[in-house]
Amino acid sequence: MIRSTDQLIKDRARLMGPNVATFYDDPVHFVKGEGVWLWDADGRKYLDCYNNVPHVGHCNPRVVDAICRQASTLNTHTRYLHDGILDYIERLTGTMNQSLNSAIVTCTGSEANDIALRMAEGMTGKRGIIATDATYHGNTSLVSQLSQSNVPKVGFGLEQYFRFVDAPDSYRTPDPDGTIFAQNVAKQIAALEAHGTGFAALLICPYFLNEGFPDNPDGWLKPTADVVRNAGGLLICDEVQSGFGRVGTHMWAHEKMGVTPDIVTLGKPMANGHPVGGVVTNTDIIARFREGYRYFNTFGGNPVSCAAAMAVLEEMHAENLMENADTVGKYARARLTKLQDKHQIIGDIRGSGLVFGAELVLDRETKAPASDFTDKIINAMRHRGIILSKLGRHKNTLKIRPPMPFSIDNADLLFDTLDDVLTQAL
Repeated sequence: MIRSTDQLIKDRARLMGPNVATFYDDPVHFVKGEGVWLWDADGRKYLDCYNNVPHVGHCNPRVVDAICRQASTLNTHTRYLHDGILDYIERLTGTMNQSLNSAIVTCTGSEANDIALRMAEGMTGKRGIIATDATYHGNTSLVSQLSQSNVPKVGFGLEQYFRFVDAPDSYRTPDPDGTIFAQNVAKQIAALEAHGTGFAALLICPYFLNEGFPDNPDGWLKPTADVVRNAGGLLICDEVQSGFGRVGTHMWAHEKMGVTPDIVTLGKPMANGHPVGGVVTNTDIIARFREGYRYFNTFGGNPVSCAAAMAVLEEMHAENLMENADTVGKYARARLTKLQDKHQIIGDIRGSGLVFGAELVLDRETKAPASDFTDKIINAMRHRGIILSKLGRHKNTLKIRPPMPFSIDNADLLFDTLDDVLTQAL
C-alpha cells in the first residue's frame, strides 16, 4: 500500500500518536536510497547532505551482503559463543588508543550513553554528571536529562544529578585555548561536590556537533580533560556523530581535540543503519560495571549486527573514506568561504571533514541569529532536491553531514544550489 503524503501524516498521528516529528514544512516520503542519493515516492532524486546513519552510503553493497550472508547462517545472542563480536571489538578498539581495549555492543547510542553514566557511578561512587546546555545524548530516562532544549516534563527525580556548562561558541564568545570552558566545568564540579552529589563524569561530543560544531583548534579539550581527571571524574566522549573518520583528519574527534577519554560511546553510523551502538573503555572500568550491574542485552552484539558493523570498517578502509572526507571537507570550506564573501547573511563558516556548515545571521555586527530565515533556506533546498538540516543553540547553523562517499561533484551541486537559493531568498 502506497499512501499519499496527506494520508501518511494522518495515519502517523492515528497509529503512532501525536507530535511525531517530521522534517520540513512539506514532509518528504523516501522510498529508495543508493550511495549519497535518495528517491521519493514520485521518483524524484535528492542529494543527501544530512544523514550520517548510512555512513558508507545508502544500501552499501558490502554491508547489505554481510547482513544477508550472516542472517542466512545464524543469528542469536551473546550468551552463546560466536566469533563475530570478538573479531569486531578487536578491529574497532584497534583504531583507538591502546587504553581503550574492551567494549560492550548495544543497540543504540542512547543505551550506550546510559551504560557510560552507570560506569561512571561504578568507578567513582558518585552520581554528578556535567554536560553542555545545548546538546543531545539520547532518550533513556537517565540520558534524556542531558537535553536542556527538550527537558522531560515527567521523570524519576534524576535532574538533581546533572549540571550544565555553556556550550562553546567560537563565533560569539571565542575561547581559543579552551581555558574558559575548562574553568566553567571546574565550577560545576565544585557545585556538585558542595551539594553532596559528588562528581562522576563529564559527557560531551568532542566536536560539539549539536552545539553548532564551533571552530575549536586541534587539542582544544586538553585543559578540560585535566580538570576532569584532577577531580577524580571520568571523561566520556560521545562519538555517535563525530566518529568513524567523519572529521577527516582523524578517525575519532577526541583525537583531534587532543584527549583520550575514559569511555567512548558510539551509535548511529556504526553499522550503516542496522541498529548497533557501543561503549568502548578499558578493562578496569568494564569489569567494575559487570560487577556492579547485572547487564544483558538480547540483541546487542548479535552475529548479524556485528557482521554489518565489521563491513562498515572494511568499506571505510577499502574506499579510503576518511581521506575522502578530508579532501572533500577542505574543498567544501573553500566553497563556503566564497559564498560568505557573496552573501552577508552568512556570518560564520566552520567544519572539518564531512561535517561543515554556515551560521546565518541577520547582521554581521550584532550577530543576531537568522533562525527563521534558516528554516526558509532548508525548506527551499528540500524543494530543490538537497537534503540538509540545522542545529546550534539558535537553530541557525546549516548542518551538512552527508554519507562518507560524498564527492567534490556532490559538493559543487550542493553549493551551486545553495548559492542560487540564497540569491533568490535575499
